Amino acid sequence: MTVAVSREYALAPLTTLALPATAAHFCAVTDVESLIQALDYAKQQHLPVLLLGGGSNTVFSGDYPGMVIHLAMTGVRQEAQGQNCLVHAAAGENWNALVEHCLGKGLYGIENLIAIPGSVGAAPVQNIGAYGVELAEVLESVTVWDRQTASLRQLSAQDCKLAYRDSLFKSAEGAHYIIVEVCLRLHTEPRPVLSYDIVKNTLLEQGVDLATVSPEQVSACVARIRGARLPNYQLEPNAGSFFKNPLIPEEEARSLLQRWPDAAHWPMPDGQVKLAAAWLVEQCGWKGQRMGPVGVHPRQSIVLVNYDNGSGAELMALAGAIQLDVRETFGVSLEIEPRVV
Repeated sequence: MTVAVSREYALAPLTTLALPATAAHFCAVTDVESLIQALDYAKQQHLPVLLLGGGSNTVFSGDYPGMVIHLAMTGVRQEAQGQNCLVHAAAGENWNALVEHCLGKGLYGIENLIAIPGSVGAAPVQNIGAYGVELAEVLESVTVWDRQTASLRQLSAQDCKLAYRDSLFKSAEGAHYIIVEVCLRLHTEPRPVLSYDIVKNTLLEQGVDLATVSPEQVSACVARIRGARLPNYQLEPNAGSFFKNPLIPEEEARSLLQRWPDAAHWPMPDGQVKLAAAWLVEQCGWKGQRMGPVGVHPRQSIVLVNYDNGSGAELMALAGAIQLDVRETFGVSLEIEPRVV
């Protein structure tokens, strides 16, 4: 079998921001064998390689001159371990579909992570998290193709160096790893996480007894909250949260809170304080604003939307203007969450 390679391939349909861009060379791989063939092709042609999953965390600021490899491998299997179950999912599986699959099988631990767009393989890269749960809490291991040794390796969750929206795979140290499968350790007994007030309050408004709430009810609640707060990328192209919630030293936070006591913030175990990027952007007046064909969503101020076939350059100009405004107003630097290519 020889992998099929396309030239000048349009990438907009493969990303949730739908920014116009082309790949000089492109192929989709459905297993490790075709991945190896694609990498060999790129090496022979002296091409840089870019890996693309669900496209929900990638911003193309222009065309890509190398080889884009779309990770499209699928498959889910389970391995029972007492009250736990190891769920092995291929990198190309849809993340939301996996959450729903696990709920249907009575496997719990990721129900708060429902309705997050993207692929399974991207989940550890970003250490996705929402409403009180992070992937780091359930990740058992990942299987990777090691480009340095040309072999498959299994990395433990500890090896992955997961942090807030960060991991080994976003660093130079882990750049040679390609995630081909993710293994999650899930529970067969419900353990609902209700640490976010909005989840608890929404459930209470619906008449749900928090003492007996089920993971299915929590998941449905989170999906409704996300649907109400975040735009559907199929109707309004976006990449979800465009800016990370910034972490600042406690002393710096005290000073900021003296000036803005209403600032949304959360003390962290390491002594730092997490600020709400959405609050910072909204206070600077950007919520609902537009710059030509791109803009800030009127319901969620850290979601940038490609309303009218904008370019990557136009979107990045908007992001830069917001970053500058927040920095000048609050002295806080906002970091872009998705990968900018």
